[in-house]
Amino acid sequence: MSQNDNQAIRNISIVERTERQQTESAETMATAADALGSIAIDATHLTMSVTDPTAWATAMNNLGMVPVGLAGQQLISDSICVPGFDPSLSMMTGITQINPMMAGMGLLPPPPTQLPIVKEIIHCKSCTLFPPNPNLPPPSTRERPPGCKTVFVGGLPENATEEIIQELFEQCGDITAIRKSKKNFCHIRFSEEFMVDKAIYLSGYRMRLGSSTDKKDSGRLHVDFAQARDDFYEWECKQRMLAREERHRRKLAVDQLRPPSPPAIMHYSEHEAAMLAEKLKDDNKFCEAITVLLTWIERGEVNRRSANQFYSMIQSANSQVRRLMNEKAADEETMEQAKETFKTALFGILTQFEQIVAVFNASTRQKAWDHFSKAQRKNIDIWRKHCEDLRNAQSEQLMGIRREEEMEMSDDDSSDIPNKKARLDESAAQAYALKEENDSLRWQLDAYRNEVDLLKQEKGHYGRTEESVTKDQQLQFLQQTMQTMQQQLAAMQEELNKKKSELEQAKEEQTHAHALVSVLKEQLKSAKEVTDVTNQEYLSKENGMVSVAVYNHDKEKDAEKQRQSLKSEKEAMLIGIISTFLNVHPFGANTEYLWSYLQQLDSTISANDIEKLLTKLPRMFKQEFTGVGATLEKRWKFCAFEGIKTT
Repeated sequence: MSQNDNQAIRNISIVERTERQQTESAETMATAADALGSIAIDATHLTMSVTDPTAWATAMNNLGMVPVGLAGQQLISDSICVPGFDPSLSMMTGITQINPMMAGMGLLPPPPTQLPIVKEIIHCKSCTLFPPNPNLPPPSTRERPPGCKTVFVGGLPENATEEIIQELFEQCGDITAIRKSKKNFCHIRFSEEFMVDKAIYLSGYRMRLGSSTDKKDSGRLHVDFAQARDDFYEWECKQRMLAREERHRRKLAVDQLRPPSPPAIMHYSEHEAAMLAEKLKDDNKFCEAITVLLTWIERGEVNRRSANQFYSMIQSANSQVRRLMNEKAADEETMEQAKETFKTALFGILTQFEQIVAVFNASTRQKAWDHFSKAQRKNIDIWRKHCEDLRNAQSEQLMGIRREEEMEMSDDDSSDIPNKKARLDESAAQAYALKEENDSLRWQLDAYRNEVDLLKQEKGHYGRTEESVTKDQQLQFLQQTMQTMQQQLAAMQEELNKKKSELEQAKEEQTHAHALVSVLKEQLKSAKEVTDVTNQEYLSKENGMVSVAVYNHDKEKDAEKQRQSLKSEKEAMLIGIISTFLNVHPFGANTEYLWSYLQQLDSTISANDIEKLLTKLPRMFKQEFTGVGATLEKRWKFCAFEGIKTT
């Protein structure tokens, strides 16, 4: 029997098998054909082209049906369906060609909207791989081990050799090892991890060696992840390498963020000490130089030979104190200027808010309010309330700043008044201490001059040896020390003169205060005499012992003065205290502020008593109104000096 005859017999057996599968669903197809045989099918209701065989073949392939006898390009090659099958044999075997217009085809369910991935046939030299049914679920796999490069391949044909397996799986990547077992499975190790995913893709394929139909030449592949110690060891090494790199990167980042280490401090020498003394006098290099000086002293570099050098350097460091105090005063002045600028700007903002609120208030009056619509009135009302809230907040902030300033001034005054005598004693003690320090500096200066003279004499007697060189250096340091001492002495003398002038000024203030106290005592005595005279006149009128007298013009003036004069010593004391308080508050103070201050001195006094007392003396105290609207406030000011000028 020839090879062609064997091929034909094989084809006929395959066709009989497909015919047997078709006869199993013959009853269903016949029923559908009887039901729809008399109905004409309209081509417009079909969702695919009737004349396009490719579309019909795709639909039948998705449904698991073998497309036989369709004209056009086949989706599956002849080698898959029936190897070497001749379509003309269909007429001999009784297989009719499938007509897309045949009855019952409309009963097929529509294809799914999301089609699964259709795997293709893979041809190799020694074998062929047929894809699994797309309707079946994907093959299951185990959990992937870390660093997996090895796969397990089961379901191999019995006649599959290691060369065939390598030919098949080397398409996925480089293979480093193949371990084949006698029970139709093997382990394949790839060089990279991503190649394992390509090998897993072949799971479910049916493998056939050549064109043989023997069971030993076919098998269904099952590819799964395999756990290997080599893979896990390489993965651990890689993870350790990545961890080392990460630690190295973090260390570099930390080193970049870390501040640089300070420069090394040089060791002490006479040359370095001379350079350091010059740096200590320079304002720009003072911070660096003072650090070096501190390190040398802590190291114990000070001895009898270098004591003079260190003393001169410490003296240079002390001379920087005045510069620092001047810088602090300049910074405080800058801060005060900034506060004043902020307060001025805040006052300007508050003024503009007041103008805006005035515009809103004017617009809400009857003349203008009636001409606005309801929506416009609502918006204007909302804007006015919002602006008033902001205005009140700004006003409270400004008043808070003013209260803080007034409290600071009052604290300074209250601390200065009782401590005036203590200040005098303290200034006198400071002046005496400065005198003593001045004398000690003079004695030190004389001692240094004597040392300089002795060194000059020794220099004349001896030659220039090493000791003479050191003595010259000591002489230079002594001269520098002498100059600094002279400068310090001049500064101390200036400070002493200032203290003396302050002491004289304080004594003058004390004499003025005593004079003011004596004047107040005389006023109190006159006030007592006036009150006694008025009381006697009142008693004489009550008892009927004194008749009505005729007063002349001068006595009427005296009576008016007596009525307007002070009623008691307590009122005189209150007037003196209030005058002093308002004199240091040039912007004035309200009644509550005065009452809170006087309450500390006399708890029985009330705000009404203070206001009555102030209204009796219009030439000493005047009342002013500040603010607008809700911030309206009345303040009392001291105007006695203005009253003296006008009289």
